[in-house]
Parts: sequence; structure tokens; C-alpha cells
Amino acid sequence: MAEVEDESRKTSEEFTDESEEEDSEEEPKLKYERLANGVTEILQKDAASCMTVHDKFLALGTHFGKVFLLDVQGNVTQKFEISSVKINQISLDESGEHVGICSEDGKVQVFGLYTREGFHENFDCPIKVVALHPQFTRSNYKQFVTGGTKLLLYERNWLNRWKTSVLHEGEGVITNIHWRANLIAWANNVGVKIYDISTKQRITNVLRDNVSLRPDMYPCSLCWKDNTTLIVGWGTSIKICAVKERNPTEMRDLPSRYVEIVSAFETEFFISGLAPLADQLVTLFFVKENSDQMEEEFRARPRLDIIQPLPESCEEISSDALTVRNFQDNECRDYRLEHSEGESLFYIISPKDIVVAKERDQDDHIDWLLEKKKYEEALMAAEISFKNIKRHEVQKIGMAYINHLVEKGDYDSAARKCQKVLGKNMDLWENEVYRFKTIGQLKAISQYLPRGDLRLRPAIYEMILHEFLKTDYEGFATLIREWPGELYNNMAIVQAVIDHLKKDPTNRTLLTTLAELYTYDQRYDRALEIYLRLRHKDVYQLIHKHNLFSSIEDKIVLLMDFDKEKAVDMLLDNEDKISTDRVVEELGDRPELLHVYLHKLFKRDHHKGQKYHERQIGLYAEYDRPNLLPFLRDSTHCPLEKALEICQQRNFVEETVFLLSRMGNCRRALQMIMEELGDVDKAIEFAKEQDDAELWEDLISYSIDKPPFITGLLNNIGTHVDPILLIHRIKEGMEIPNLRDSLVKILQDYNLQILLREGCKKILVADSLSLLQKMHRTQMRGVRVDEENICESCHATILPSDMAKPFSVVVFHCRHMFHKECLPSPGTIHGVQFCNICSAKRRGPGSGILEMKK
Repeated sequence: MAEVEDESRKTSEEFTDESEEEDSEEEPKLKYERLANGVTEILQKDAASCMTVHDKFLALGTHFGKVFLLDVQGNVTQKFEISSVKINQISLDESGEHVGICSEDGKVQVFGLYTREGFHENFDCPIKVVALHPQFTRSNYKQFVTGGTKLLLYERNWLNRWKTSVLHEGEGVITNIHWRANLIAWANNVGVKIYDISTKQRITNVLRDNVSLRPDMYPCSLCWKDNTTLIVGWGTSIKICAVKERNPTEMRDLPSRYVEIVSAFETEFFISGLAPLADQLVTLFFVKENSDQMEEEFRARPRLDIIQPLPESCEEISSDALTVRNFQDNECRDYRLEHSEGESLFYIISPKDIVVAKERDQDDHIDWLLEKKKYEEALMAAEISFKNIKRHEVQKIGMAYINHLVEKGDYDSAARKCQKVLGKNMDLWENEVYRFKTIGQLKAISQYLPRGDLRLRPAIYEMILHEFLKTDYEGFATLIREWPGELYNNMAIVQAVIDHLKKDPTNRTLLTTLAELYTYDQRYDRALEIYLRLRHKDVYQLIHKHNLFSSIEDKIVLLMDFDKEKAVDMLLDNEDKISTDRVVEELGDRPELLHVYLHKLFKRDHHKGQKYHERQIGLYAEYDRPNLLPFLRDSTHCPLEKALEICQQRNFVEETVFLLSRMGNCRRALQMIMEELGDVDKAIEFAKEQDDAELWEDLISYSIDKPPFITGLLNNIGTHVDPILLIHRIKEGMEIPNLRDSLVKILQDYNLQILLREGCKKILVADSLSLLQKMHRTQMRGVRVDEENICESCHATILPSDMAKPFSVVVFHCRHMFHKECLPSPGTIHGVQFCNICSAKRRGPGSGILEMKK
């Protein structure tokens, strides 16, 4: 007993092959421990035959017919006396509430672990495997399968009785079954089949490759990677099969699904078990090796490999030889590999030993790096996780690494490592700062100092700032911007900067930094004075952030000279703090700046600066003529007479034309366009805008003796004036440029109108036909009929309880349903049947009852 306990405490390394080099640089992928406690006592007196893993517990079957429920530490929680011979298989549903058990003497039991319901039956042959529906807990999924010489499906019907059906037989003993979602995979002497329970179709047959191996000695290993990917291992062959949906056009008499083998390859050893690990495979191998002294083969330690499947081969990721108890006496069939889908746990089951393999986590990785003296990699890994590593040990390692970097002269890397290694230990931080000062490298550590909730003494930060101020103004300015002002004594640093400015009073970097220090100290007036002196971009941010508008009322011109756009936007955004009248007063002597301000004010709101609109006419005329006409159009407060006077003085024809038309003198405006601009297109456009017959008459009269004007009119007036009226007034013999093209255009415009009308008519007809077809398709659509529908005549369920018997149902578009025999004879129209209920509603109360009585 003592020897067993000692072995149960073996470390992960003691399970692996002892022949591997101790100094190997290859990090193991898995760690191992023996499942002990209650399991140890069980396997002393009995032998494990099978085991099933659930996220909540383990179920172990033995050669003496017992089933034990275990926790993950191997402690026994329940025991079942099932048989006197070997338990062949234990199956659990996904909930872990129901268990299926089969044994070598033909017993099959399915029962609830927390209920008394169950199924018990004895067969006249050994039952090798049993598998419950994954959703067995749900009432409509009470199904399970058993495998002996036949594959039998058991289903509980609505009378609470078990109905049995044969899914397959005639190909030898069924040795393995795995049920996933709607797919059942099983293996017999010939190969592996997959059955779709939802469509009741067998969808594939994957043949066994190495037929020379006895299937009872080298059984097939099956596992589902997901709901549609099956992994098959048999002998030394592995195949990965993907279940796919068949294209509906290719179905004919074929199943709705098919299987594609996406990977197939051979292995060096015999496969005893398979389990998925992300996109890789965990493979348990049974190994035979030749003795050095004798030619005989002997059974070696089983191997647990992680491999990466490829389409026609595989890549070995890791390989461990496991020292399980009595491995010298075990056959390939004695090993099993089970895994927990909830976490990466793999159970290697042999008759006298159960070993748990677990994927190494970050803590294991860090331990291995520390063991190999790989400090840098260990620290990088430790940044991600410090779970099971003592902080002081990491700091010890980190300090050794920092010392190494300092000795190498890599001061920046050493300072950067301080941030991760020293963490929140302020004493260690201060010691390192003084060490860096001693070696003249305060600048290297400055950017990594703590500056959050945990911080060093102010004297430390001041010492570094003074160091930068002596040698590096730019670096000093960067620290002032990056470091919160609370880290140091602000007044002391301000005085130090002032002292340096006495030697270099125009230094822009020092002046900017002094302004920032004044800002930290809330002496905003002094900061603003420096920013304006420097014409610094941050002046606007300072004004906004600290509401310094009262301080800039007499500095508006200065701000505008600095950046007109930003200054105007700021003034307009804060009219409640600096009024428009105040801004206009300040800018009175600078009309070019005043125009910029009033123009933006007008763009934002056409009415706010209305009392300045008369003044703006002259400003636009002087500084911004392109925006004068838009201003005259949009302003409703502009004195038109004053505007007309200014435009006529400056001979602004377009603006004068607009004002004349605005004041009602359209004929004079049209005359200016024709005489002063000589632009027939603009004249026509003007006439179109006014839509006045007299203007068109004036335009035609003015143009009648000018051939180029006549051409323009012919090309453009077709939609406003009848071209015939113009053509009749053209003098006979007048030569008109491009007359033919103009006449052709008039005809084309007429034809286009006719084509548009015909096109609209065709579209209307096509839309009507499309809607009619859509209505017809909708009315012809099928109607769902299920067990919940009733006959509107006899009020019985529309579908019979025995679906095997023939039956007829009539369903109307109104969704009323009848047994065919419950309907009265058709109406007067031969072959046409109407819904009695809907017909009665149209005829009146009581008519439906009379119709039914007929």
C-alpha cells in the first residue's frame, strides 16, 4: 500500500521517457499526474475496462462488473454493481444526468442518476458498446443505440414504451460507437459508418485499411472534433472525415449529406486512442520494440503524441513515453484515451493505472524558463501571468537581469525592465534612480518612472528635471508635458526656468515650458501673455479650457492677426462671453478683419448681424466681390437702394442686374444682360427665372435682328415659348448660324417627349403584371399542417395518430382545414370546392350549420 501511495505522487517528468536528455531545450507540451485516491484502491483489487469523462465527474467501469462515479481527484462518490463480468462501455448524455452501461454478459442498463426511470435488458450475446443521445434528458430525445452483432436503436414512444429498430447488421461485431448531435458513427470488422438520425439515412462507409490486423486486438478509435468532423484511427492509419451538405441539384436518390476525407496518413505505432486539441490531435500509441539482446518484440511504454494533421501526412509537435503500471503486460486493446471537452484534460486508461495529461499553462511555461535560466523570456511571460509565481522571486530574477543589462551598457533596456520588475515597490524604485544617477544615466530612467496613483518622493522628480534643465531643454519640455504637475514642487521648477531665461530670454522652448508651468499653477494671465507673445497654437486651447474671454477683449486684433479663422470661430462660438458689438468695435480700424468676422457671422445666421448688413455691402465690394452676389441674394435686411448705388458706382453688372430684378425693374435688368453682357444664354436663363411673357417678347424683339441670339433662342426656349412664334418672325433670307442643328434639336425634343410618355406607359403595364404574378404566387404558396391543427367540421386533430394509414386533408387559402370525408359535396360549379365557413360568413348567420347538416 505504501508503494502505491509513493507512486501516486510521481511528478510529471517521471511519467515521461527517462531516456530523454535532461538538458533538452524542447519545452514539453503536456504535464502528467496519476489519478489516485479511490482509484488506487479500486485498481488494486480490480482492473479498469473503460471510463467516460464528463465536465462534472468521471465514470469508471471494471473487469468485475462494477461502475464507479468519481470526482476529478479520483474519490469515489457512487458505486453500482452491474454484472459479474467486464463492463464494456459507459455512455453519458451531455447533462451528465443519465448513464448507459453494457457488459460482456449481454446486460444493458440505461438509467437516470437522479431519477428512478430506466431501461434494463439482457441479450444473448456480449454487448460491446452503448451510446445515449447527447440530449437524452429531453423528453423528445429518449434514444440510445447498442452494438453487438447488430446496431440497435431504442426509442421511447408516446406510450412510454421502448421501440427497437435495426440500423445495421451482418458485418461482424460492432466495437465502437460515438454519437454527436444528429450523427452516429460506429465501427465494425469492415469499416466505419455514419448514420444521420434526423434523415434516417446512412451517409458513408469508410473502409478499414490494414485488414491483416485483428479488429478485436487492434480496435478502431473514434472521436468527434465537432458536430461535423469525425476522426478515425485504426491500426496505424488516421483519417479525418468532414460531413458536408450535398448540393440539392445533385441529390436524386443520394443522402442529403456526404463525407469528404480531408486528411489521411499513416503513423509509426498502433493507435489506442484519439482526442482533439484545437486544430491538432492528441494520439495514444501502443508501442512494440525489438530487444537489443533478443530478436523478439516486447511491449514498450505507450506514447502520447500531439500531432498536426496535414492533407496526406502529419507533423509531430510533441511525444512523451509514459511509464504506466504493468505496461509490459498490456495489449493495444487494453488502452483507452478519453478527454474532457470543457478543458484540455486527457485520461490515459489502462487496466491497472489511470494517468491524467493536462496542457501546460502559462505558469508551467514560466517555471520551465526559470529552470533553464532564460530570464528575459521568463520576464516576458511573467508580464502576462504571475499566478503561481512569488513576486519577490520574479523581482530577484528581474534585478539580476537589470544588473546584467547595466553591465553591458544597455541602459535604456535596463530602465525599461524596471517598469515591469520593480512594480509598486517604491523603495526599490528610489534605489534604482540613485544608482542611475551615480552612473550618469538619469535620462534613461526618467521616462519609465511611476507617475500614477503610486509615485516617488517629489525630490526624485525634481532631481531629474534639474538634470534635464542643465543639458537638454527639449527633453525638459517633454517631461513637463508628460508628467502631472503634482509630481514635483511647481514653484521651484518655475524659478529654475526663470533663472535660465535670464541667460537666454528669447529661447522659445523655455518660454513655452514656462507658460505650461504657469498653467499648471493656474496663473493663466501670465501663460496667455507668453502664448500671445510667441503666437503659439495652444493659445486658443488655453482660452477655451480656462474661460479667459474677459482677458482677451482688448487682444482681438492680435488674435486675428495670429490666425483669423480660429479667432473668428472662437469669437462666434462664445458670443455670450464677447458680444458682436464688442468685436465690431475692436475691429473698426481694421476693415479687412471686420469683413472676415461679419462674413462668418452671416454664414452662421443671416439675421444676427442684420444691423451691419448695410456696412457689409461696401466690405464685400472692397474685399470679397465673389461673395457679394450670394450675400445680396441671402440677406433680407440689406437696403436695396444703397446696394444698387454701390454696384452701379463700381460697374458691377451681374450684381446690378440682380438688384434691378429684385426691385421689380426686370426689363431694365434684361436690357443690361443683352446690351452690356451680350450673353444670350444668361438672358434666356433670366427670362426663365422670371417666367414673364412680356420679358420673352422683349428678348425676342431684341434678338430678331441678331442671328447668334436667334440660334440661342431656338436651342433653349422650346419648353417656355412655342418655337413657331419665333420662326415666323425671322426675316426671310436672314442667314442664321447652325439653323439646321437648331431645328433638328427642336424635333428631337418633341420626339423625346413622345418616347417618355410611351416609356412610362410600358413601365405601368409591366408593374401591374409583376404585381399580379406576385399575388398569384402568394396565393399558391403551401400551408403548414401539423399535429396542432384540427378539422373545422369534426374538431378532431387533422392528422391521424397512425401516420402509416392513408388519409386525405383539404386546406383552403383561408387556412381552414377539413378531413376530406367531413366536407359536404361540391357546389354547383363542377370540380370547384368552397370553404363552408367562409361561404357561410358571406351568406349570413346559420347558413354554415345548414350546409354541414347536408
